[in-house]
Amino acid sequence: MHEPLAALRERLDAIDAGLLDLLAERGTLSAAVLATKQREGLSILDAGREDAKVESFRSAAVARGLDPGWAEDFLRLVMGASREQQSTGAFPQAAGGPRTVLIVGGGGRIGSLYGGVLARSGHRVRVLEAGDWDHAAELAQGCDLAIVSVPIRDTVSVITRLSPFLDPGTLLADFTSHKADPVAAMLAAHPGPVLGLHPLHGPDVHNLSKQLMIACVGRDPDAAQWLLEQVRLWGMRVAEMPAGRHDEGMHLVQGVRHFLALLHGSFLAARGTPPADILGLSSPIYRAELMMTGRIFAQNPELYADIVFADAERRGLLLELLEHHQRLADLVRNDDKAGFVAEFRQVAEFFGDFAPQALAESSYLIHRLADRFA
Repeated sequence: MHEPLAALRERLDAIDAGLLDLLAERGTLSAAVLATKQREGLSILDAGREDAKVESFRSAAVARGLDPGWAEDFLRLVMGASREQQSTGAFPQAAGGPRTVLIVGGGGRIGSLYGGVLARSGHRVRVLEAGDWDHAAELAQGCDLAIVSVPIRDTVSVITRLSPFLDPGTLLADFTSHKADPVAAMLAAHPGPVLGLHPLHGPDVHNLSKQLMIACVGRDPDAAQWLLEQVRLWGMRVAEMPAGRHDEGMHLVQGVRHFLALLHGSFLAARGTPPADILGLSSPIYRAELMMTGRIFAQNPELYADIVFADAERRGLLLELLEHHQRLADLVRNDDKAGFVAEFRQVAEFFGDFAPQALAESSYLIHRLADRFA
C-alpha cells in the first residue's frame, strides 16, 4: 500500500543526505572562520552579522514560499552548532598578550570551566584548592588576575585569606551569585583593582556564546577592561551594574524562584506523587515547569541553600512572599472566586505589555517542546 510513496520518499532521503553534506561543508568553512577570528582577535559571536543573516534568510524563505519563522529556527540551530564547533578549540586572546591567572577553587565545575577557556585563550592558569594554601604565596606571585570561585558561604573568608598574598596591581575578582558582600570584602582586603563577576549560567553549558556575565566594578575599571574584552571574545554578553542593583534582582531571579521550586518539589514529595506519574498527563508548558523544578534536585543542595539564604534581606523577602501566599490562601479557604478574578485582573494590569510578550515566547517554547518530546 506504500508503493506510491516509494519514489517520493527516495527523493526525500536524497535531499536529506544532501543537507548533511552541505552542513558538513559548512562545518569545514566554520573551522576556517575560527582560525581567522583567532588570528584577527575577533569574538566568537558577531551579533550584527547573525541578525543581518537571519533577516536575509527570512526574506529568502518567503520568496520560496517557506515559513520564515521555521527558516529562522533552522538557521539559528545551524549557527548555534557552528558557534559550538568554534568553541571547542583555541579562543582569540584579549589585547595585551597572555596573562597569568590564579583561580581559587579552580577544581570546581565553574572554576574548571573558566580555567579551561582562559587556557584555550592562551593565558597561564594556576589553581589553588583547599589543600594548597601552603603554596598560596608562590601561586599568587606575579598574577595579573585572581578569581575566587568557591561556595558563597566561604567567599568572604577566602578573599580575606588570599588578599595578603596578592601583588598590589593584581585584579581581584569573584564568581559569586551574591555581589554586595564579596565586592565589599575585596575592597576592604585588597588595595588594587576589584571586579565582582556573576556568570549567569550553570557549569554544564556546551559553550559560553550568548551566555550573560554580570560585572560589578569595585575599583579601577580600566584595569578590568582586558578581562571584560576577553569575556566578549568568548561570545558572552556583558552587563555592567552596581553590586546592590544586581543583588536586588537576584533576590527575585534566584532566591524566590529557587524557593518556589522547593515548594513545588516538596509538595509533590509530601503527597507521594512521583513526577513520572504526572509527566504523561502534562501539557508541554507544565512539562517544562516540572523539568525546571526537577533539574534543581539533581544538583547540590548546599549550593541552593547558599543562594536562597544568601543574606538577611533575601530571607526577609522570602518571608514576605510566604505572608503574601497566606493572603491568597484565604481566597481558597473562602471559595472566593470573585476575589481570585479581581486579583488576576490586577496582576494582569501590572504585567501590562509584558503579558502578551510572555504569551508569544512561551507559545514558541510549548510548540518546540511538544515537537521534540512528544
